[in-house]
Amino acid sequence: MNEYSCDVLVVGGGGGALRAAIALAEEHPELKVLLATKGQLGKSGVTAVACSDRMAFHATLPHTPPGGEDAWRYHAEDIYRIGGCVSDPELAAILAKNSGDAFQYLDALGVPFVKEGTVPRQFVTDGSEYPRACYTGPRTAVHIEEALVRRFHALNIPVLEQCMVTRLLTDTAGINGALALLGGRVVPISAGAVILATGGAGLIYQQHVFPPGMTGDGYAMALRAGAELVNMEFIQMGVASVKTRLNCSGSLFRALPRLVDDSGREFLSEYTGEMTVGDRLSLLFRKGASWPVSNEHDTKLIDIAVYREQMAGRRVFLDFGANPAGYDFEALPASDRKRYQDEMVVDLGSARDQTPLARLQEINPDSIAWLREHGVDLEAGDAMEIALCGQHFQGGIKIDNQGQTIVPGLYAVGETAGGQHGANRPGGNALLDSQVFGFLAARSAAERAREHKQTSVSAAAIKDAQHQLAAAGGYKPQEFRERLQQVVYRAGAVVRTEAGLKQGLADLEELTAKGMVAGDPVLIAENHNLLLVARAVLTAALCRDESRGPHLRFEDAAGTRPLKRRDPEWQKYIIISGDEAALKLAVRMPGS
Repeated sequence: MNEYSCDVLVVGGGGGALRAAIALAEEHPELKVLLATKGQLGKSGVTAVACSDRMAFHATLPHTPPGGEDAWRYHAEDIYRIGGCVSDPELAAILAKNSGDAFQYLDALGVPFVKEGTVPRQFVTDGSEYPRACYTGPRTAVHIEEALVRRFHALNIPVLEQCMVTRLLTDTAGINGALALLGGRVVPISAGAVILATGGAGLIYQQHVFPPGMTGDGYAMALRAGAELVNMEFIQMGVASVKTRLNCSGSLFRALPRLVDDSGREFLSEYTGEMTVGDRLSLLFRKGASWPVSNEHDTKLIDIAVYREQMAGRRVFLDFGANPAGYDFEALPASDRKRYQDEMVVDLGSARDQTPLARLQEINPDSIAWLREHGVDLEAGDAMEIALCGQHFQGGIKIDNQGQTIVPGLYAVGETAGGQHGANRPGGNALLDSQVFGFLAARSAAERAREHKQTSVSAAAIKDAQHQLAAAGGYKPQEFRERLQQVVYRAGAVVRTEAGLKQGLADLEELTAKGMVAGDPVLIAENHNLLLVARAVLTAALCRDESRGPHLRFEDAAGTRPLKRRDPEWQKYIIISGDEAALKLAVRMPGS
């Protein structure tokens, strides 16, 4: 049996994992670093495949308004304010203060950020007070991943690909290794410290934009090892293309398409009450800048409408071939019309009034070409099928200012970590987060590894892990997963109610009782993780009896408006601890 040994084990293959491994190799070459990733490095995980109309990396740079040495403070305030006052203020400050260094490192690696001369171009996103969003285009994340992979290989850091870490091992001093599935066998890895950068758990949902493998492995392993999860009820969701998984933000809504069902029925007016045509058009237009869903934006009505249509069993589409009912460009508020004109790439004059497609040709012709290349030909008359999709976990494993969890020797970075973001998140802060805390966690993990040398993994631990992967009967693993995803999408997506969440938890208990038959050990291990994470999400959502960020609570399933946000009563964390045997809840002030 192969056994691996290292000073620091980094689990994951995205931006956070790569940044941590690189920092360890660059600054602590005397330590043995090992990276384990479930897929192929550079080809799997979120960073390697993420795409939107203009993907951002948030940073406060020397030229960023309002300027001055303390400009980062405005960035930190935006993170906390936009996050609904449920992020850790210290972690928000760390993100902002270190953003410039994180950008400069990537820039030096050759990430092709758009610049005017030598100055990076920045734009405003998601309610931020000043323009901080740096970008390369739709593939900013991919370009970052590619640059980090090049640096990773240049440093000759060892990597285990197609390797799923399934369990963390501890002794009286904390973390001392892990167990992994490699080539269908349980493999021990001894380590003085472990950095988890396994991404989110988007596969708890029936509809999501996550790549394969995002099954909440880090969350589940950390819980079982004694760590805490925080803010797990806050999961960003938004309208996305079913076929391409492209987030329908920005210009796709600013082109003012029709929202129709599979019979061609235009339904938005049924959800907007007495709203005037001009206000309804403005709602569509502003949805482009307020993606994903948020209780703090009236554009949530669009997300609610799309989701309710789905739950009624109807398919939903963005139709660019005809104008929405009552269309009148001049009915848009002056601020919307100015933004449209500022974004125009070409001027089609009065032709823009003919169809949403004409308007998209004016403001983002590249998106039309991209969609055509990926199987949605708007110019040929295709409508784009859409759904409410899970996109980003705001919460995760609770960390301190160095990425350390409450378990000595265990660290978390990127989407795997929690506390640095609140209920909402300025666009571009997720990519930033992976780089800032990837570096900081590496520094702290190196210190820990020097003090706590790895020990051999016991045969009993390996046998126990093999036993947990054995199946005693029940659903086929794929059917088990599909049932779980249906439960969570119905109970814990956009419309959440007390009765629905309780029923969802009961349905998960029924799945637990029935179990799975034998099958692919990776699929079975992932399903166990999905089940535990799903329970944590629904439990936290049930506890928070208000609406905040993407967490929309309703009095009942037929309600048309979410419950109100309750400040200051709910400016608090919900902390989850425990394991499959029992989950525990605690409510604390952020930062405690």
